[in-house]
Amino acid sequence: MIKGIGHIALAVRDIEGVAAALCRTIGLPLPPIKTFPERRMKVALVEVGPVQLELLEDLSETGMIARHVAAHGNSIHHFCLITDAIDADLQELKQREVPLMDPVPREGLRGKRIAFISPELLKGIPIELSDP
Repeated sequence: MIKGIGHIALAVRDIEGVAAALCRTIGLPLPPIKTFPERRMKVALVEVGPVQLELLEDLSETGMIARHVAAHGNSIHHFCLITDAIDADLQELKQREVPLMDPVPREGLRGKRIAFISPELLKGIPIELSDP
């Protein structure tokens, strides 16, 4: 069952610059920027109340985030909904023939089980489901 919004992911070209500008503008501490070489990306999590802004920068020029930024500039990439029953939710979505990118959960960057609903559902915006 969906419990709320976990994060909103922003695909960016310059994570250091975007994080600094964002945090300076809204008066929040600068978050650590983590590099995930195996996923070819950098990630920073900006805490904004109960929701996180997840900044994503591709380490390659051909990865999913880099392609998104090339096509759309710095912009919202996806949003994440927290669920306390990801397996049951995925089964229900399959029964309703909702297009899924991940028919079974996989491990996300934070070590939680996640799955993505296809961007075709919302005409280009993927939805991530995540364990709490």
